[in-house]
Amino acid sequence: MGDPESEERMGDYDTDLLVWSERQAELLRRRAANEIDWDNIAEEIEAVGRSQKREARNRLARLCQHLLKWAFQPELRSRSWRATITTQRHELQSVLMDSPSLVPFVAEALPHAYLTGRAWAEQETGLIDLPKETCPWTAEEVLAGDFYPGAPDV
Repeated sequence: MGDPESEERMGDYDTDLLVWSERQAELLRRRAANEIDWDNIAEEIEAVGRSQKREARNRLARLCQHLLKWAFQPELRSRSWRATITTQRHELQSVLMDSPSLVPFVAEALPHAYLTGRAWAEQETGLIDLPKETCPWTAEEVLAGDFYPGAPDV
């Protein structure tokens, strides 16, 4: 049987992440090194980075989905679609502002995000003639606020 205080800290982590995180923050501020749940803190810090990457990939995939719809369904273009594209770009830019080191990750993540976005667009629209394997746009184009493939604009 281990240290009861250590078991209590671990129990909080396993049963109530909010209570655990508030307690760990307090311990860190007090610099109470002997009371800190170091292993789980390290895991949570790594999870923050994974979460930021996941958010960037998801925003890219949604952006690709809507850019494909814009490009391949010109007769259905609307201000709402434009607003969705703008929103996804804005949200992705917010992630990149919070974590500037993710900027190079966008180009790295774009091929996979495109495949996901293409699958979503195919499922939503029934279109089967979408570019299959490779994203037809660069990361710079996808992020550019004035890029709308196959414009004219709405």
